Amino acid sequence: MFTFKAQKFNTHSTLDPMAFRKTFLLFWLISFAIIQSNAQTNSQQKSPFLTTGNPESVGMSSERLDRVDAMLQEAVADNTIPGAVALIVRNGKIVFHQAYGQANAEGKELRKDAIFRIASQSKAITSTAVMMLWEEGKFQLDDPISKYIPEFKNPEVLVNFRYADTTYTTRPAEREITIRHLLTHTSGLGYGVIDGDERMKMIYHKAGTTDLFTAEDVKIKDVVLKLARLPLHHDPGEKYTYSLGLDVLGYFVEIMSGMTFEAFLQQRLFEPLDMQDTGFYLPGSKADRLVSIQHKVDGQWKNYPNTFYDVDYPLKGAKTFFSGGAGLSSTAEDYATFLQMYLNGGELNGKRFLSRTTIATLMADQTGDLYGGADQHYGLAFGVLTQRGQAKGGLGSPGTFVWGGYFNTQYFADPQEQIIGIIMKQTQGGTGDQTAWKFKQMVGAAVDD
Repeated sequence: MFTFKAQKFNTHSTLDPMAFRKTFLLFWLISFAIIQSNAQTNSQQKSPFLTTGNPESVGMSSERLDRVDAMLQEAVADNTIPGAVALIVRNGKIVFHQAYGQANAEGKELRKDAIFRIASQSKAITSTAVMMLWEEGKFQLDDPISKYIPEFKNPEVLVNFRYADTTYTTRPAEREITIRHLLTHTSGLGYGVIDGDERMKMIYHKAGTTDLFTAEDVKIKDVVLKLARLPLHHDPGEKYTYSLGLDVLGYFVEIMSGMTFEAFLQQRLFEPLDMQDTGFYLPGSKADRLVSIQHKVDGQWKNYPNTFYDVDYPLKGAKTFFSGGAGLSSTAEDYATFLQMYLNGGELNGKRFLSRTTIATLMADQTGDLYGGADQHYGLAFGVLTQRGQAKGGLGSPGTFVWGGYFNTQYFADPQEQIIGIIMKQTQGGTGDQTAWKFKQMVGAAVDD
Protein backbone atom coordinates (compact mmCIF):
# COMPACT_ATOMS: atom_id res chain seq x y z
CA MET A 1 0.00 0.00 0.00
CA PHE A 2 1.27 3.47 -0.86
CA THR A 3 1.86 5.60 2.23
CA PHE A 4 2.80 9.23 2.51
CA LYS A 5 4.89 10.26 5.47
CA ALA A 6 4.42 13.93 6.18
CA GLN A 7 7.55 15.84 7.16
CA LYS A 8 7.35 17.79 10.40
CA PHE A 9 8.19 21.47 10.09
CA ASN A 10 8.74 24.02 12.81
CA THR A 11 7.33 27.52 12.69
CA HIS A 12 10.53 28.80 11.09
CA SER A 13 10.41 26.33 8.19
CA THR A 14 11.36 27.81 4.84
CA LEU A 15 9.36 25.27 2.83
CA ASP A 16 8.08 26.91 -0.31
CA PRO A 17 4.24 26.75 -0.17
CA MET A 18 4.17 26.09 -3.92
CA ALA A 19 6.55 23.14 -3.49
CA PHE A 20 4.31 21.76 -0.75
CA ARG A 21 1.26 22.02 -2.96
CA LYS A 22 3.09 20.24 -5.79
CA THR A 23 4.16 17.46 -3.43
CA PHE A 24 0.61 17.05 -2.15
CA LEU A 25 -0.76 17.01 -5.71
CA LEU A 26 1.75 14.32 -6.69
CA PHE A 27 0.71 12.24 -3.68
CA TRP A 28 -2.95 12.60 -4.62
CA LEU A 29 -2.33 11.67 -8.25
CA ILE A 30 -0.35 8.56 -7.31
CA SER A 31 -3.04 7.48 -4.83
CA PHE A 32 -5.76 8.07 -7.42
CA ALA A 33 -3.82 6.08 -10.01
CA ILE A 34 -3.49 3.15 -7.61
CA ILE A 35 -7.23 3.17 -6.92
CA GLN A 36 -8.06 3.48 -10.61
CA SER A 37 -5.69 0.66 -11.58
CA ASN A 38 -7.87 -1.68 -9.51
CA ALA A 39 -11.20 -0.30 -10.70
CA GLN A 40 -13.59 -2.04 -13.08
CA THR A 41 -12.05 -2.57 -16.51
CA ASN A 42 -13.30 -1.85 -20.01
CA SER A 43 -14.98 -4.70 -21.86
CA GLN A 44 -15.36 -5.69 -25.50
CA GLN A 45 -19.03 -6.21 -24.68
CA LYS A 46 -21.25 -3.12 -24.83
CA SER A 47 -24.47 -4.14 -23.11
CA PRO A 48 -26.63 -1.04 -22.63
CA PHE A 49 -28.25 0.14 -19.43
CA LEU A 50 -31.83 -0.96 -18.86
CA THR A 51 -34.36 0.78 -21.09
CA THR A 52 -38.15 0.57 -21.31
CA GLY A 53 -39.51 -1.74 -23.99
CA ASN A 54 -42.73 -3.18 -25.34
CA PRO A 55 -43.42 -6.65 -23.88
CA GLU A 56 -44.08 -8.19 -27.30
CA SER A 57 -40.75 -6.91 -28.63
CA VAL A 58 -38.93 -9.21 -26.19
CA GLY A 59 -41.30 -12.16 -26.31
CA MET A 60 -43.57 -11.34 -23.38
CA SER A 61 -47.37 -11.20 -23.41
CA SER A 62 -48.96 -7.89 -22.43
CA GLU A 63 -52.22 -9.66 -21.65
CA ARG A 64 -50.49 -12.06 -19.28
CA LEU A 65 -48.55 -9.25 -17.61
CA ASP A 66 -51.93 -7.65 -16.99
CA ARG A 67 -52.64 -10.64 -14.76
CA VAL A 68 -49.64 -9.64 -12.60
CA ASP A 69 -51.05 -6.14 -12.39
CA ALA A 70 -54.48 -7.44 -11.35
CA MET A 71 -52.96 -9.78 -8.74
CA LEU A 72 -51.05 -6.95 -7.06
CA GLN A 73 -54.03 -4.62 -7.12
CA GLU A 74 -56.07 -7.35 -5.50
CA ALA A 75 -53.44 -7.93 -2.79
CA VAL A 76 -53.64 -4.25 -1.82
CA ALA A 77 -57.45 -4.24 -1.97
CA ASP A 78 -57.58 -7.37 0.22
CA ASN A 79 -55.27 -5.67 2.74
CA THR A 80 -52.65 -8.45 2.64
CA ILE A 81 -49.97 -5.91 1.70
CA PRO A 82 -49.97 -2.13 2.21
CA GLY A 83 -48.16 -1.55 -1.08
CA ALA A 84 -45.53 -2.83 -3.48
CA VAL A 85 -43.31 -1.88 -6.39
CA ALA A 86 -42.92 -4.59 -9.04
CA LEU A 87 -40.49 -4.61 -11.95
CA ILE A 88 -39.94 -7.13 -14.76
CA VAL A 89 -37.06 -7.11 -17.25
CA ARG A 90 -36.49 -9.27 -20.29
CA ASN A 91 -33.46 -9.06 -22.58
CA GLY A 92 -32.44 -5.82 -20.92
CA LYS A 93 -35.83 -4.16 -21.46
CA ILE A 94 -38.11 -3.08 -18.62
CA VAL A 95 -41.50 -4.42 -19.70
CA PHE A 96 -43.37 -3.92 -16.43
CA HIS A 97 -42.78 -1.35 -13.67
CA GLN A 98 -45.68 -0.43 -11.43
CA ALA A 99 -46.35 0.86 -7.92
CA TYR A 100 -49.34 -0.07 -5.79
CA GLY A 101 -50.81 1.06 -2.49
CA GLN A 102 -49.31 3.21 0.20
CA ALA A 103 -45.78 4.13 1.26
CA ASN A 104 -46.68 4.72 4.90
CA ALA A 105 -49.54 4.28 7.35
CA GLU A 106 -50.70 7.83 6.69
CA GLY A 107 -51.71 6.77 3.18
CA LYS A 108 -48.95 8.40 1.13
CA GLU A 109 -49.05 7.04 -2.42
CA LEU A 110 -46.27 4.63 -3.28
CA ARG A 111 -44.17 5.63 -6.31
CA LYS A 112 -42.11 3.56 -8.75
CA ASP A 113 -38.89 5.29 -7.64
CA ALA A 114 -39.54 4.52 -3.94
CA ILE A 115 -36.52 3.53 -1.86
CA PHE A 116 -36.68 0.34 0.20
CA ARG A 117 -34.50 -1.14 2.92
CA ILE A 118 -33.28 -4.23 1.08
CA ALA A 119 -31.72 -5.91 4.14
CA SER A 120 -30.31 -9.32 3.09
CA GLN A 121 -30.39 -8.34 -0.57
CA SER A 122 -27.23 -6.47 0.48
CA LYS A 123 -25.46 -9.82 0.79
CA ALA A 124 -25.15 -10.45 -2.96
CA ILE A 125 -23.65 -6.99 -3.40
CA THR A 126 -21.11 -7.70 -0.65
CA SER A 127 -20.25 -11.06 -2.22
CA THR A 128 -19.73 -9.27 -5.53
CA ALA A 129 -17.30 -6.85 -3.90
CA VAL A 130 -15.39 -9.77 -2.37
CA MET A 131 -15.13 -11.54 -5.72
CA MET A 132 -13.96 -8.38 -7.47
CA LEU A 133 -11.00 -8.32 -5.08
CA TRP A 134 -10.53 -12.07 -5.53
CA GLU A 135 -10.19 -11.51 -9.29
CA GLU A 136 -7.29 -9.16 -8.53
CA GLY A 137 -5.40 -12.04 -6.90
CA LYS A 138 -5.54 -10.59 -3.42
CA PHE A 139 -6.54 -13.85 -1.69
CA GLN A 140 -7.83 -17.38 -2.22
CA LEU A 141 -11.32 -18.49 -1.24
CA ASP A 142 -10.01 -21.14 1.11
CA ASP A 143 -7.67 -18.77 2.94
CA PRO A 144 -8.46 -18.64 6.65
CA ILE A 145 -10.03 -15.30 7.54
CA SER A 146 -7.56 -15.10 10.44
CA LYS A 147 -4.84 -14.45 7.85
CA TYR A 148 -6.42 -11.02 7.39
CA ILE A 149 -8.35 -10.57 10.65
CA PRO A 150 -6.09 -12.25 13.26
CA GLU A 151 -8.76 -12.07 15.96
CA PHE A 152 -10.47 -15.06 14.29
CA LYS A 153 -7.48 -17.33 14.93
CA ASN A 154 -8.27 -20.53 16.84
CA PRO A 155 -12.08 -20.42 16.83
CA GLU A 156 -14.08 -22.21 19.53
CA VAL A 157 -17.36 -24.13 19.25
CA LEU A 158 -20.14 -23.87 21.87
CA VAL A 159 -20.53 -27.02 24.00
CA ASN A 160 -22.56 -26.24 27.14
CA PHE A 161 -24.64 -23.20 28.08
CA ARG A 162 -26.00 -22.11 31.45
CA TYR A 163 -29.24 -20.12 31.08
CA ALA A 164 -29.09 -18.79 34.63
CA ASP A 165 -26.08 -16.57 33.99
CA THR A 166 -25.33 -17.06 30.25
CA THR A 167 -21.94 -18.64 30.94
CA TYR A 168 -20.82 -21.37 28.58
CA THR A 169 -18.06 -23.82 27.75
CA THR A 170 -16.40 -24.40 24.40
CA ARG A 171 -14.04 -26.72 22.58
CA PRO A 172 -11.50 -25.89 19.87
CA ALA A 173 -12.98 -25.94 16.36
CA GLU A 174 -11.68 -28.64 14.05
CA ARG A 175 -10.63 -26.11 11.44
CA GLU A 176 -10.26 -22.39 10.77
CA ILE A 177 -13.03 -20.26 9.25
CA THR A 178 -12.28 -19.56 5.59
CA ILE A 179 -13.51 -16.84 3.26
CA ARG A 180 -15.54 -19.49 1.43
CA HIS A 181 -17.22 -20.46 4.71
CA LEU A 182 -18.22 -16.83 5.28
CA LEU A 183 -19.62 -16.47 1.76
CA THR A 184 -21.68 -19.66 2.07
CA HIS A 185 -22.99 -19.30 5.65
CA THR A 186 -21.09 -22.39 6.76
CA SER A 187 -18.67 -20.60 9.11
CA GLY A 188 -20.58 -21.47 12.28
CA LEU A 189 -21.13 -17.82 13.16
CA GLY A 190 -24.62 -16.85 14.30
CA TYR A 191 -27.04 -13.97 13.71
CA GLY A 192 -27.75 -12.46 17.12
CA VAL A 193 -31.35 -11.33 17.58
CA ILE A 194 -32.71 -13.32 14.63
CA ASP A 195 -30.63 -16.44 15.37
CA GLY A 196 -32.54 -19.70 15.54
CA ASP A 197 -30.66 -20.77 18.68
CA GLU A 198 -31.81 -19.05 21.88
CA ARG A 199 -28.40 -19.60 23.46
CA MET A 200 -26.67 -17.74 20.67
CA LYS A 201 -29.17 -14.90 20.92
CA MET A 202 -28.26 -14.48 24.58
CA ILE A 203 -24.51 -14.75 23.99
CA TYR A 204 -24.59 -12.18 21.18
CA HIS A 205 -26.80 -9.84 23.19
CA LYS A 206 -24.44 -9.99 26.17
CA ALA A 207 -21.48 -9.27 23.89
CA GLY A 208 -23.25 -6.19 22.49
CA THR A 209 -23.17 -7.15 18.83
CA THR A 210 -25.21 -5.16 16.29
CA ASP A 211 -27.20 -7.18 13.76
CA LEU A 212 -29.06 -4.53 11.89
CA PHE A 213 -29.76 -0.83 11.57
CA THR A 214 -28.40 1.47 14.25
CA ALA A 215 -28.18 5.22 14.59
CA GLU A 216 -25.36 4.85 17.12
CA ASP A 217 -21.72 5.54 16.32
CA VAL A 218 -20.90 1.92 15.54
CA LYS A 219 -18.48 0.76 12.85
CA ILE A 220 -18.54 -2.64 11.22
CA LYS A 221 -15.03 -3.30 12.55
CA ASP A 222 -16.36 -2.96 16.10
CA VAL A 223 -19.00 -5.62 15.51
CA VAL A 224 -16.67 -8.00 13.67
CA LEU A 225 -14.02 -7.96 16.38
CA LYS A 226 -16.72 -8.81 18.95
CA LEU A 227 -17.89 -11.69 16.77
CA ALA A 228 -14.37 -13.06 16.59
CA ARG A 229 -14.40 -13.64 20.37
CA LEU A 230 -17.70 -15.54 20.44
CA PRO A 231 -18.30 -19.29 20.13
CA LEU A 232 -19.48 -20.90 16.92
CA HIS A 233 -22.64 -22.95 16.39
CA HIS A 234 -20.58 -25.76 14.89
CA ASP A 235 -17.30 -26.53 13.20
CA PRO A 236 -16.72 -24.43 10.07
CA GLY A 237 -17.93 -26.22 6.95
CA GLU A 238 -20.13 -28.66 8.88
CA LYS A 239 -23.58 -27.03 8.43
CA TYR A 240 -25.39 -24.16 6.74
CA THR A 241 -26.26 -21.58 9.42
CA TYR A 242 -27.46 -18.16 8.25
CA SER A 243 -25.10 -15.69 9.83
CA LEU A 244 -23.31 -12.37 10.06
CA GLY A 245 -20.57 -13.78 7.82
CA LEU A 246 -21.22 -11.16 5.14
CA ASP A 247 -20.74 -8.43 7.72
CA VAL A 248 -17.34 -9.92 8.48
CA LEU A 249 -16.63 -9.79 4.75
CA GLY A 250 -17.67 -6.13 4.56
CA TYR A 251 -14.87 -5.39 7.02
CA PHE A 252 -12.59 -7.73 5.05
CA VAL A 253 -13.21 -5.59 1.94
CA GLU A 254 -12.10 -2.55 3.92
CA ILE A 255 -8.86 -4.29 4.92
CA MET A 256 -8.10 -5.52 1.41
CA SER A 257 -9.00 -2.31 -0.41
CA GLY A 258 -7.79 0.32 2.06
CA MET A 259 -11.18 2.07 1.70
CA THR A 260 -14.32 2.17 3.77
CA PHE A 261 -16.81 -0.43 2.62
CA GLU A 262 -19.20 2.37 1.70
CA ALA A 263 -16.57 4.09 -0.48
CA PHE A 264 -15.60 0.80 -2.17
CA LEU A 265 -19.17 0.01 -3.17
CA GLN A 266 -19.78 3.56 -4.33
CA GLN A 267 -16.65 3.76 -6.49
CA ARG A 268 -16.46 0.20 -7.77
CA LEU A 269 -20.13 -0.70 -8.22
CA PHE A 270 -22.80 1.92 -7.68
CA GLU A 271 -21.33 4.83 -9.66
CA PRO A 272 -20.27 2.84 -12.76
CA LEU A 273 -23.56 0.91 -12.70
CA ASP A 274 -25.45 4.21 -12.35
CA MET A 275 -27.18 2.92 -9.22
CA GLN A 276 -27.83 6.44 -7.99
CA ASP A 277 -30.36 5.50 -5.32
CA THR A 278 -28.46 2.67 -3.63
CA GLY A 279 -26.39 3.12 -0.50
CA PHE A 280 -26.16 2.76 3.24
CA TYR A 281 -27.57 6.19 4.03
CA LEU A 282 -29.90 8.61 2.26
CA PRO A 283 -29.40 12.35 1.85
CA GLY A 284 -32.21 14.59 3.01
CA SER A 285 -33.23 15.21 -0.58
CA LYS A 286 -34.29 11.55 -0.90
CA ALA A 287 -35.88 11.11 2.53
CA ASP A 288 -39.43 11.47 1.23
CA ARG A 289 -38.91 8.48 -1.10
CA LEU A 290 -38.08 6.05 1.72
CA VAL A 291 -40.94 3.61 2.31
CA SER A 292 -42.02 3.14 5.92
CA ILE A 293 -41.93 -0.32 7.48
CA GLN A 294 -45.50 -1.29 8.30
CA HIS A 295 -47.25 -4.00 10.31
CA LYS A 296 -50.83 -4.96 10.95
CA VAL A 297 -52.50 -3.92 14.19
CA ASP A 298 -56.14 -4.98 14.55
CA GLY A 299 -56.40 -5.30 10.78
CA GLN A 300 -54.97 -1.85 10.08
CA TRP A 301 -51.56 -0.99 8.68
CA LYS A 302 -49.45 0.97 11.19
CA ASN A 303 -45.88 2.29 10.97
CA TYR A 304 -43.54 -0.15 12.71
CA PRO A 305 -41.89 1.07 15.94
CA ASN A 306 -38.20 0.91 16.82
CA THR A 307 -37.29 -2.50 18.23
CA PHE A 308 -33.82 -4.05 18.10
CA TYR A 309 -33.22 -1.86 15.04
CA ASP A 310 -33.94 1.78 14.26
CA VAL A 311 -36.56 2.13 11.53
CA ASP A 312 -35.13 5.52 10.56
CA TYR A 313 -31.62 4.05 10.14
CA PRO A 314 -30.97 5.25 6.58
CA LEU A 315 -31.88 8.84 7.47
CA LYS A 316 -30.40 9.78 10.82
CA GLY A 317 -27.75 9.17 13.45
CA ALA A 318 -24.00 8.68 13.20
CA LYS A 319 -24.21 7.04 9.75
CA THR A 320 -21.06 4.98 10.32
CA PHE A 321 -22.40 1.40 10.28
CA PHE A 322 -21.81 -0.25 6.88
CA SER A 323 -23.43 -3.66 7.29
CA GLY A 324 -22.45 -6.01 4.46
CA GLY A 325 -25.24 -8.38 5.39
CA ALA A 326 -28.20 -6.05 5.70
CA GLY A 327 -27.39 -2.35 5.53
CA LEU A 328 -28.28 -1.13 2.05
CA SER A 329 -31.34 0.64 0.69
CA SER A 330 -32.24 0.69 -2.99
CA THR A 331 -34.95 0.96 -5.64
CA ALA A 332 -36.41 -1.79 -7.79
CA GLU A 333 -34.73 -0.36 -10.90
CA ASP A 334 -31.32 0.02 -9.26
CA TYR A 335 -31.37 -3.57 -8.05
CA ALA A 336 -32.52 -4.78 -11.45
CA THR A 337 -29.48 -3.02 -12.93
CA PHE A 338 -27.21 -4.95 -10.56
CA LEU A 339 -28.87 -8.24 -11.55
CA GLN A 340 -28.68 -7.37 -15.25
CA MET A 341 -24.93 -7.07 -14.88
CA TYR A 342 -24.96 -10.71 -13.73
CA LEU A 343 -27.19 -11.82 -16.61
CA ASN A 344 -24.73 -10.10 -18.97
CA GLY A 345 -21.94 -12.29 -17.64
CA GLY A 346 -20.47 -9.58 -15.38
CA GLU A 347 -20.58 -6.60 -17.76
CA LEU A 348 -22.73 -3.53 -18.26
CA ASN A 349 -22.27 -0.39 -20.38
CA GLY A 350 -18.85 -1.51 -21.61
CA LYS A 351 -17.49 -1.98 -18.08
CA ARG A 352 -16.56 -5.41 -16.75
CA PHE A 353 -17.19 -5.95 -13.05
CA LEU A 354 -16.73 -9.72 -12.94
CA SER A 355 -15.56 -12.29 -15.46
CA ARG A 356 -18.04 -14.76 -16.89
CA THR A 357 -15.81 -17.51 -15.45
CA THR A 358 -16.00 -15.95 -11.98
CA ILE A 359 -19.80 -15.85 -12.20
CA ALA A 360 -19.75 -19.56 -13.04
CA THR A 361 -17.91 -20.12 -9.75
CA LEU A 362 -20.37 -17.87 -7.92
CA MET A 363 -23.32 -19.89 -9.19
CA ALA A 364 -21.79 -23.34 -8.67
CA ASP A 365 -22.98 -25.58 -5.83
CA GLN A 366 -20.76 -24.66 -2.89
CA THR A 367 -22.59 -26.40 -0.04
CA GLY A 368 -23.88 -29.74 -1.35
CA ASP A 369 -26.45 -31.29 0.96
CA LEU A 370 -25.97 -28.59 3.60
CA TYR A 371 -28.48 -26.23 1.96
CA GLY A 372 -32.00 -26.39 0.62
CA GLY A 373 -32.36 -30.00 -0.43
CA ALA A 374 -32.58 -30.94 -4.10
CA ASP A 375 -34.57 -27.93 -5.37
CA GLN A 376 -31.88 -25.32 -4.80
CA HIS A 377 -28.20 -25.19 -4.07
CA TYR A 378 -26.26 -22.31 -2.59
CA GLY A 379 -23.41 -20.65 -4.46
CA LEU A 380 -21.24 -17.79 -3.22
CA ALA A 381 -23.99 -15.16 -3.32
CA PHE A 382 -27.37 -16.63 -4.21
CA GLY A 383 -29.68 -19.58 -3.92
CA VAL A 384 -29.66 -21.28 -7.34
CA LEU A 385 -32.47 -23.37 -8.82
CA THR A 386 -31.68 -26.94 -9.85
CA GLN A 387 -33.24 -29.17 -12.52
CA ARG A 388 -35.44 -30.74 -9.88
CA GLY A 389 -36.48 -27.28 -8.69
CA GLN A 390 -37.64 -26.42 -12.20
CA ALA A 391 -39.74 -29.58 -12.25
CA LYS A 392 -41.79 -28.27 -9.33
CA GLY A 393 -43.09 -25.52 -11.62
CA GLY A 394 -43.30 -21.78 -11.30
CA LEU A 395 -39.77 -21.25 -10.04
CA GLY A 396 -37.88 -20.58 -13.28
CA SER A 397 -35.27 -22.36 -15.35
CA PRO A 398 -32.32 -24.25 -13.88
CA GLY A 399 -29.73 -21.67 -12.88
CA THR A 400 -32.29 -19.07 -11.81
CA PHE A 401 -30.78 -17.24 -8.84
CA VAL A 402 -32.81 -15.78 -6.01
CA TRP A 403 -32.84 -14.15 -2.60
CA GLY A 404 -34.82 -11.66 -0.55
CA GLY A 405 -34.74 -9.33 2.41
CA TYR A 406 -35.98 -9.19 6.01
CA PHE A 407 -38.56 -6.51 5.23
CA ASN A 408 -40.34 -8.55 2.55
CA THR A 409 -38.43 -7.82 -0.64
CA GLN A 410 -37.80 -10.58 -3.20
CA TYR A 411 -36.05 -11.03 -6.53
CA PHE A 412 -35.14 -13.66 -9.08
CA ALA A 413 -33.04 -13.63 -12.25
CA ASP A 414 -33.30 -16.36 -14.89
CA PRO A 415 -30.19 -16.53 -17.12
CA GLN A 416 -31.80 -18.98 -19.56
CA GLU A 417 -34.85 -16.80 -20.21
CA GLN A 418 -33.00 -13.52 -19.54
CA ILE A 419 -35.74 -12.44 -17.14
CA ILE A 420 -35.47 -10.41 -13.92
CA GLY A 421 -38.37 -10.11 -11.51
CA ILE A 422 -38.31 -7.83 -8.45
CA ILE A 423 -41.08 -7.16 -5.96
CA MET A 424 -40.42 -4.71 -3.14
CA LYS A 425 -42.51 -4.34 0.03
CA GLN A 426 -41.73 -3.13 3.57
CA THR A 427 -43.61 -5.17 6.13
CA GLN A 428 -43.05 -7.06 9.37
CA GLY A 429 -45.10 -9.82 10.91
CA GLY A 430 -47.72 -12.11 9.44
CA THR A 431 -49.93 -10.57 6.78
CA GLY A 432 -51.19 -13.45 4.64
CA ASP A 433 -49.02 -12.11 1.82
CA GLN A 434 -48.91 -14.50 -1.16
CA THR A 435 -47.52 -12.06 -3.73
CA ALA A 436 -43.95 -13.40 -3.87
CA TRP A 437 -44.73 -16.87 -5.23
CA LYS A 438 -47.62 -15.63 -7.36
CA PHE A 439 -45.41 -12.96 -8.91
CA LYS A 440 -42.66 -15.40 -9.90
CA GLN A 441 -45.09 -17.98 -11.24
CA MET A 442 -47.07 -15.43 -13.27
CA VAL A 443 -43.96 -13.77 -14.72
CA GLY A 444 -42.76 -17.13 -16.04
CA ALA A 445 -46.20 -17.76 -17.49
CA ALA A 446 -46.02 -14.46 -19.42
CA VAL A 447 -43.23 -15.70 -21.69
CA ASP A 448 -44.61 -15.74 -25.25
CA ASP A 449 -41.82 -16.81 -27.58
